[in-house]
Amino acid sequence: MPLIIFFRYQATLACGPRILTFFLYLSDVEEGGETAFPSLNIAVRPKRGMALMWPSTLNENPLIQDSRMAHEARPVIRGRKYAANAWIHLYDFKIPNLWACTGNVDVL
Repeated sequence: MPLIIFFRYQATLACGPRILTFFLYLSDVEEGGETAFPSLNIAVRPKRGMALMWPSTLNENPLIQDSRMAHEARPVIRGRKYAANAWIHLYDFKIPNLWACTGNVDVL
């Protein structure tokens, strides 16, 4: 089942919704492990050092989810899959994240 990384409440956060996902493959996989986008009929095979980046929202309105970007990690049949990702938010993430982590808005 495809995963949609967009939560309605994100539009109300100080940092805004996730607008981009950066996904880096850290290993080769012998078989399986593709990142698939079923709505686009695309499946990307993991290759060490390769990166993907895709939007989570529409260009016309970054507060609206782009449902075409629903994706899934297909099972690894042979080998191991290691990857790292970063999410890019619409607005500044550092300061609101600091507030939430410390509970103190005076730490700036």
